[in-house]
Amino acid sequence: MAAVCTGMPPSEASVAEPARAVPTGSPPRPSSPEAIYTEGLIRTFDESCAVDRVDLSIAPGEIYGFLGPNGAGKSTTVRMLCTLLAPSGGKAIVAGHDVATEPGQVRLRIGVALQDAALDPNQTGIELLSLQGLLYGLSKRAVAQRITELSELIDLGDALGRRIGTYSGGMKRRLDLAAALVHNPEILFLDEPTTGLDPVSRVSVWGEVRRLNRDLGMTIFLTTQYLEEADELADRVGIIHRGRIVAEGTPVDLKRSIGTDVIIARVDGEAAAVRTLVEDIPDVLSVEAHGSELVIATGNGSAVISPVAVALAEGDVHVRDLTLRTPTLDDVFLELTGSHIERSTSEEASS
Repeated sequence: MAAVCTGMPPSEASVAEPARAVPTGSPPRPSSPEAIYTEGLIRTFDESCAVDRVDLSIAPGEIYGFLGPNGAGKSTTVRMLCTLLAPSGGKAIVAGHDVATEPGQVRLRIGVALQDAALDPNQTGIELLSLQGLLYGLSKRAVAQRITELSELIDLGDALGRRIGTYSGGMKRRLDLAAALVHNPEILFLDEPTTGLDPVSRVSVWGEVRRLNRDLGMTIFLTTQYLEEADELADRVGIIHRGRIVAEGTPVDLKRSIGTDVIIARVDGEAAAVRTLVEDIPDVLSVEAHGSELVIATGNGSAVISPVAVALAEGDVHVRDLTLRTPTLDDVFLELTGSHIERSTSEEASS
């Protein structure tokens, strides 16, 4: 029995199969103003609905972060957009071409670095990049030029002449990224590119992603389970949970949608005695006193924390510490799904 996704009408549920794309009845767009566009995208596996009517509209030159725990549908969505997996329903247009009816045209225009880098340990980095370029139809001269350009970008230097089996995990990630860029694609798909990397290597990959977007105007679709990665890199974030998009927006807008900034001032003595000093500061929404702590809610913590410090100092109040807490993407995820993304991830990993 085929899986029935939450949003599927009965007429579509009967034809949704895991191995075949379902026609939508409308012809594919010859071109699209969006770099990536999906409408009601569905993917089922037996009786499981992995992707449940996902709608995306991603502009050219945008870094789009796809956020969610393992098993949420991130990688399945990417595999459909990269033509590695046929949709069970809906449609997807990538670089102006339908992934179901024009997969070859899509592949010529995208670069893909998936979670597991498929690298031959017996090849050198140069051999891998050369082969990749020739497979995309580049001349030997063009391949050599691209390798020179990419070696500077990924900062592997002389290591490109060594066998890949001698590379560290971070070096393999950077080489895999270079292989996805040999043909200078319009759109780059990065599926959890920093999973398993040490903090230094992770920051290095972040820098490369920013440079590609800034210098080449490349559209980047980035899936991740790391909150700080999405917050640091993405222009917009889509949060996927159990196969469905549950929220979408800029990281700042998403965080502000679920709460205010909070300034906590720990003072000597009872906080209630000094709360009036900060209540009338512009943009302060409320002030609560709990023992020696003032809890100050505001819509703009970074702008208000300095006036709060000045007001307390002018009132001869000794402040032991002053901290600012802003909502995080984990707070957004908790609000929408009832669980922390890190907790979900760690539990799935341990299981």
